[in-house]
Amino acid sequence: MDTRALSEAGLAGVIDHTLLKPTAISGDIIKLCSEALAYNFAAVCINPCWVPLAAGQLAGSNVAVCAVIGFPLGATSTAAKAAEASLAVRDGAREVDMVINIGALLEGRTDVVMHDMQAVGEAARAQNPDAITKVIIETCYLNRAEKILACRLAAQFGAQFVKTSTGFGTGGATIEDVALLRSTVGPNMGVKAAGGIKTVEQVLAMLKAGADRIGASAGVDIIKEWSESAFLSRNDTN
Repeated sequence: MDTRALSEAGLAGVIDHTLLKPTAISGDIIKLCSEALAYNFAAVCINPCWVPLAAGQLAGSNVAVCAVIGFPLGATSTAAKAAEASLAVRDGAREVDMVINIGALLEGRTDVVMHDMQAVGEAARAQNPDAITKVIIETCYLNRAEKILACRLAAQFGAQFVKTSTGFGTGGATIEDVALLRSTVGPNMGVKAAGGIKTVEQVLAMLKAGADRIGASAGVDIIKEWSESAFLSRNDTN
């Protein structure tokens, strides 16, 4: 993405405002949604139990509800993931971020990985034909060949995005991984960078490397940093 003419609104529009802490309570979700509305983030990314609350808070807005599926390990059964996705979309999620079966990928059982993706995507689309599926491949556990394989499987399945990380693994998004994912899936599929992204500099680097969407719990701080840097830049040129 060309970031040279990126505005504050444009920056906010690529951020999934995220809260996945197990200690989150309803007040935290309401605050997350309020911030998402105030800044017009692309989505709020939350655990499935909070989807009904978030959907109510965001009703009538352009901010999507995104639910994580099989999170954070990807090790639940395919049937459980599909049921989770179906319920989340029924309750108002427009996007689902699913974690692949990492162990199956590492063993080369691509049929299992593909079936997992298909079941989740089909379950989501059965509730809403326009539901978006993002496939989290958890890059920190994969070598280069495995990352490429995971991306190709996601593209073959028909996912709208591949996503780098859960943020709960041993590492998060890197510029190198984002560039690899982009070069593998090509220009017609989305790439979401997530995990450890906290600054404007990191966001811009990920976008330049090929990301279309950024997952971050620090969305408000990122926009505030952008606004402050833009203000200082304008003053410097006067």
